[in-house]
Amino acid sequence: MVSYSFFKNTVLFSFIFIAGCGNSVKPEKTILTPAIADNRPLIEDTLKNKTAIDDKIKTGAENFKNYAHLLRDKKVGVITNQTGIVTLEGTGKTISLVDFLLDKKINITKIYAPEHGFRGTADAGELIKDGKDTKTGIPIISLYGNNKKPKPEQLAGIDILVFDLQDVGARFFTYISSLHYIIEACAENNVPLIVLDRPNPNGGIVDGPILEKGNTSFIGMHPIPTLHGMTIGEYAQMINGEKWTTNDTPCKLTVITCSNYNRNMPYSLPIKPSPNLPNDQAINLYASLCFFEGTNVSMGRGTNKQFQIYGSPYLPKAKFDFSFTPGPNVGAKDPTYNGIECYGEDLSKAEKVNRIELKWLLKAYANTEDKSKFFIPFFTKLAGTPKLQQQIESGKTEAEIRKSWEPDIAKFKGMRKKYLIYAE
Repeated sequence: MVSYSFFKNTVLFSFIFIAGCGNSVKPEKTILTPAIADNRPLIEDTLKNKTAIDDKIKTGAENFKNYAHLLRDKKVGVITNQTGIVTLEGTGKTISLVDFLLDKKINITKIYAPEHGFRGTADAGELIKDGKDTKTGIPIISLYGNNKKPKPEQLAGIDILVFDLQDVGARFFTYISSLHYIIEACAENNVPLIVLDRPNPNGGIVDGPILEKGNTSFIGMHPIPTLHGMTIGEYAQMINGEKWTTNDTPCKLTVITCSNYNRNMPYSLPIKPSPNLPNDQAINLYASLCFFEGTNVSMGRGTNKQFQIYGSPYLPKAKFDFSFTPGPNVGAKDPTYNGIECYGEDLSKAEKVNRIELKWLLKAYANTEDKSKFFIPFFTKLAGTPKLQQQIESGKTEAEIRKSWEPDIAKFKGMRKKYLIYAE
């Protein structure tokens, strides 16, 4: 079987939802950017330093024959962004999912865009206006800010929704939060949902503290560890199956699976998933360095090494021989410490990690003179629990902190197992 559904013989609804993360951990800003866009990926979005990729892997989107019959003669809504691309057989050319489906004579009537917008270039937390795609004239509805969940009137006239966003396997990457609201809206409005699956570039790594009740937000909505080790299709099944939405009735969900894939395969993304995750190294370090977003330390926004470096004006120059000065760029119009020299470490050439690494966070804390100013309240939202900050402040070692995660991770793995599609 190439598709997984909680309901047999259901007509599926394809909706393009555009989301962007990797920067989503910052508070929402009030800058408004029109959602008007050409729906083809930008060449500069292509990942730099791309590692080898198994070209035999086919994403859910590329397995068109497995979902074409679900879209024929339907009014389709699509949830996607610059990561929703299709590699054409024979030529190797990549085109956007929207262009691909239109070429297949699929009737797309609405596009839905998440954080960072349809093009994936807006800052983290930047509010995006509704608009139209300049190439096709299809309306684009922003699903961010105060409109994270599609309203009934925004789903009116849609027969089926198609979701195609590239996740990176981290709890605070907001595409899975966008997915939550899509599943909830589809269930409430009796709209079938197709999720076109994509590999998780962080594979099957499951690690980090579990999000606890009382600490939910758009950067963490579910009781999962920092790294969940699932594809977005598997994760959709878990949201639906565990009834994490507010609906008594689950969504009519179908997952179109990847071919020739297992989660132990190295997978390099063909296009960057958000403005501040520019390459494989950043994606690998993201879950470890993102904790700095809840401190007075920068993790490189406003440089060309986002999530590959860290530093602060408050770290001693004598102990950190690397420095950088953030400045405005795509995805960071006003970065933390704009124009101010920061001292820290360059991890752009560091070995790949296969777990959450706390050593950099602990080192920065230990070398901060005024420790009362190191953490900000946002840290608890990122960690999903106040315990991590308490452990660091009390002097716990990395080994002690990691050991405290083990019981909850084991429990999560038991739940997760029910929804896995691909071999471990």
